[in-house]
Amino acid sequence: MPAQKIIHRAIYPGTFDPVTNGHLSLIERASHLFGELIIAVSMSAGKNPLFEFEERIKLMQDSIRKQKYPAKVRIVGFEGLLAELAVELKATAIIRGLRAISDFEYEFQMALMNRKLAHDVETVFLMPALSWVYLSSTIVKDVARHGGDISNLVPTPVKRALNKKLGSLNE
Repeated sequence: MPAQKIIHRAIYPGTFDPVTNGHLSLIERASHLFGELIIAVSMSAGKNPLFEFEERIKLMQDSIRKQKYPAKVRIVGFEGLLAELAVELKATAIIRGLRAISDFEYEFQMALMNRKLAHDVETVFLMPALSWVYLSSTIVKDVARHGGDISNLVPTPVKRALNKKLGSLNE
């Protein structure tokens, strides 16, 4: 029988443009599974985020600041390959959220590539709480752009930042 591997440190990567209550739900759940959780905010050069890299890191910091988690939770920004970051930070797991079957194929391919690049790092898929299955950053931005109420979808600092950002975009 192979030796058991104990997972102490995990990385939860994302663009977080912006962070939603669904992201916070996964952070909460993952913090019960690992001794340390690193939230890795990606620069995402391939995407065109609404918020700048530094703004997204700050919004994540503001969103989790007053939360109490069973694990140590910290935030890092990164550019490049997630697998390399995982090895550099001595993480043994990557946390990925799956909302629907449509997420699975892409996430499965990424998990296999990460395993190829960093064979000692496992990918752990977590489903969001049922109340957040429909939620994505894209949907939140769309609702906010059209004047919809996002109060129950994002943390207060994100709501303020979105209103400010979108208000300046509409001027």
